[in-house]
Amino acid sequence: MNIKKNIKVALMALAAVLATGPLTSCSDEPDSEYFYAFTGEMMSDYLKNREQYSEFAAIVEKAELMPLLSTYGKYTCFLPDNDAVNKYLQDRGMKSVDDLTKADCDTIARTHLVNNIYSTFEMTQDRLPNANLLGRYIATSQGVDADSNAVVYLEGVSHIIFEKVYPNGSKVHQNDSVENGIVQPIDMVIEKSNSTVTDILRDNPKISLFYKAFEATGLKDYLSEKVADETYDNKKYPLYYYKSHIRNEVAWAPDTRKYGFTAFVEPDSVYRAKFEEYGVDTSKGDLYALYDLACKIYGPVYGHDDKGNILDEGKDGWKFENLTDSINPLKRFVEYHIMTRYVPGTADLTALIVDEMKEAFGFETEWCNPVDWYETLLPHTMLKIEQLSKKKRTDTPNDCVGIDGDKKHGHFVNRRYEAPKYNCRGAYVDPTVETKPNHDALNGHYFYVDDLVVFSKEVIDVVQNMRIRMDFSTVFPEIMTNDMRLKGNFRADDGNDGKAADDSEQPKNGKNRYFPMGYLENVKFNTNCHFVYRRPHWEFWSWQGDELNLFGDYDFTFRIPPVPYSGEWQLRLGFAPLETRGVMQVYFDGIPQGIPLDMIKLVNDEMYLGDRVSDDAQLTEYKKMTKEDLASEQKLLKNLGAYRGPRSTYHIANNGTQKNYNWGNMHMMRRVCVQTYIDATKDHYLRFRVASDGKQGNDNEFMFDFFEMVPKSVYSVDGDGDMEDDL
Repeated sequence: MNIKKNIKVALMALAAVLATGPLTSCSDEPDSEYFYAFTGEMMSDYLKNREQYSEFAAIVEKAELMPLLSTYGKYTCFLPDNDAVNKYLQDRGMKSVDDLTKADCDTIARTHLVNNIYSTFEMTQDRLPNANLLGRYIATSQGVDADSNAVVYLEGVSHIIFEKVYPNGSKVHQNDSVENGIVQPIDMVIEKSNSTVTDILRDNPKISLFYKAFEATGLKDYLSEKVADETYDNKKYPLYYYKSHIRNEVAWAPDTRKYGFTAFVEPDSVYRAKFEEYGVDTSKGDLYALYDLACKIYGPVYGHDDKGNILDEGKDGWKFENLTDSINPLKRFVEYHIMTRYVPGTADLTALIVDEMKEAFGFETEWCNPVDWYETLLPHTMLKIEQLSKKKRTDTPNDCVGIDGDKKHGHFVNRRYEAPKYNCRGAYVDPTVETKPNHDALNGHYFYVDDLVVFSKEVIDVVQNMRIRMDFSTVFPEIMTNDMRLKGNFRADDGNDGKAADDSEQPKNGKNRYFPMGYLENVKFNTNCHFVYRRPHWEFWSWQGDELNLFGDYDFTFRIPPVPYSGEWQLRLGFAPLETRGVMQVYFDGIPQGIPLDMIKLVNDEMYLGDRVSDDAQLTEYKKMTKEDLASEQKLLKNLGAYRGPRSTYHIANNGTQKNYNWGNMHMMRRVCVQTYIDATKDHYLRFRVASDGKQGNDNEFMFDFFEMVPKSVYSVDGDGDMEDDL
């Protein structure tokens, strides 16, 4: 064994523990420098050829998964030895593997197998980037073992063995490579909870106050019942072959149709402090104290208006005796803590971290922090999730300080800091992976937060009174819950230059997806089209590299995300115009909006800027423009219902290091779909209907990239030399 290499890996892992730099993500082609090669040996051979793993090998054989590990692929096996398996069996009151059912063995084996290759050097997030073969994510954290070796812990309990010598002389160590993957020896069998999110909330004594409110308001029963659609069978749906721009591609129906929830939960200690801060009545017990706290926060939002006129406060549903009523302040309080999607770790709360860029994919973090927006169980509300970038550190020193006194550089809920105008810190999302209690369940996950998560007047009037930009992969919760967002090898292309698409069961670079009718909630479309989610490619003219496409004679309607308050709003569609795309008519709440949108015309087409800017100039010419020229150009485009691509977004050139900003890219633009008054208390719908003359381009191809909802406070700038912030 190469001792120097092992020490190098240990130092790298320890550096990952101590570093405060950005998270890394796994490549489909990991650096072999960090592996130990056993040339010619498959993972199945590795298990069979080592006596210390005979018990786990027997489990894999009983699960009938050994043939899978005998084929070429890319697997990580977290491998417990016989001592670890026997300890697991003993804890379950069993004497041998023979006492396990085939289903037990299938669960155990699939829990320990991941369909990608991960060295310990890459395990720096709070979960593995890919789910295991059960579709569950394995939580990871960094620490040291009993011999002070830097190691990675799994689920807060088991850890990867740095090195171990067995009595028979056999020696194992982390990052053992085989022909079809990598083996990570571990000291304990990994177990994932089969409970629902309601059970894991109940079992954590640190959040007992939240659980009391969660149960009393009736939300416990609702979340317990929503796990998966057992009637969904992806085998009913054939592969869909299509052409997008110049690429021949294929899409698969989603593997599963799961339901998911993610909660941001304040520990009891936070509530105790807030009771005192808000002057809450605690004489009637904890539940009433939480209700009183909710009344103080939601009274100004729902109970009465700014003029003091009574709204919901005067109704029976507002009273403490009616905690399950939809207008009850405590129910609203709890609902706003829960997102309508499954997010397994903090790394998934915002866009994918790209190693080459050292930042979230598509965000120029010297200018802005990565932000995503997600709907909650409280009707017509969203949470703003912001990841503080270490590049953008011009904020005040105390801006990121948590209640424990430590400076935080992770994710915050409902934060807005733009000195000197805004100073809303928000609630810090704790990424801690605990040994116990469990934070991850079949249908959900929860995070601790260090401050109240509320839809308060400050959140409405300040934090969310801004341009809301959402990648379309976040508009539809099912894409995240069913593990499809930003998946695949974004560094590699396929189907280009007339080549056939890779339609094997395990395509090398990942899968595009298409959605059968009824799969996505609040979405309707006709039978004459396909709705495709294209996996990310870093060189694509699209934000974060992914996009959604409609093909065929489409008639597509979706419910737009909620706006925080009623008023005048612009709804904008971000897309890349190309010669292979079509024309569509926009409707808002059933009413047609203006002339059809032509997805062929570039920003420098005659109908927009003409030859003011050349197609290949990128930012060169744009950077030379004065502020007055920029404002004049923006006003010209605005009058045409159009905007350039956002200045803070980019795609990555083929060399993997160059950022090409969408700001100066003639193939990236935003079009205003509608500008109108929007009632924030109601659902609203956008409809896109094909308006092409025949089968234009690639079967009337229509692109969804990102969506913007912009309040009048942002877009209504009309003074000379003034312009909308174009980040």
